[in-house]
Amino acid sequence: MNRLTIAIPTFRRPQDLKRAVSGVLEQAGELVDGPRVEACEPEGDTAGAADADGGAGRGVYDVEVLVIDNDARGTGREAALPAAADAGVAVRSSVEGAEGPEAVGLRYVVEERPGVAAVRNRALDETGGRDLLVFIDDDEDPEPGWLAALVGLWASTGCQAVAGPVIPVYEVEPEAWVRQGEFFVRRTWPTGTVRPVAASNCLLLDLGFVRRAGLRFDEAFGATGGEDTLFTRRLSAAGGVIRWCDEARVRDHVPASRLTRPWILRRQRS
Repeated sequence: MNRLTIAIPTFRRPQDLKRAVSGVLEQAGELVDGPRVEACEPEGDTAGAADADGGAGRGVYDVEVLVIDNDARGTGREAALPAAADAGVAVRSSVEGAEGPEAVGLRYVVEERPGVAAVRNRALDETGGRDLLVFIDDDEDPEPGWLAALVGLWASTGCQAVAGPVIPVYEVEPEAWVRQGEFFVRRTWPTGTVRPVAASNCLLLDLGFVRRAGLRFDEAFGATGGEDTLFTRRLSAAGGVIRWCDEARVRDHVPASRLTRPWILRRQRS
């Protein structure tokens, strides 16, 4: 039986954060309440055979949603806690998790060191006694079956990480050149495909392996990004296997401000 944490790094996006927390809490409840969860079925010979029930429904008994606010003023609290209240989920005050019947909880912490790498390392620090860690961004929300698919593929194949697709959802209709350029479209692979590297905006990690390998996010990349690329490359170099699960989809909400030529040019240059 495993204890799972879903970490949501956030910085001054209260409306996005509330949507992300609500979607994740709903799936957390389904995972621990359901009698079984279907695993992703690996295609062809890209992965070993899955168990009859994927192992996920039996294997996770406690899910914690961990909101890590990179705003020292703690502005994310006003979004995270009401989302938990709306879902009827207890707010936890300690890393120990629930002592009673509440199998799903939410915890909110502030990481004052700036940069996403520091926030991701805080997630590792806050999950020292847990078994699985899932990352999702605060401007994303999961499609139905996302969490069950991630956990199911991990349970059925014994891999050390699982990554899934991030699908753009535009706030306004993009201009033709934006759609044709596919600047926000990420490549996908068949379920079970072994990948040498993965992004961390839809990623499950086996924490036992991460701790044994001594893996951390490099905080030199805190302002530029790329910390997840280096982390997952090191995971692979340490003998870990990253598998792709095409059913574990999240929606990335792209605001109108990012659909402009200056923003896209800056992103391409970086």
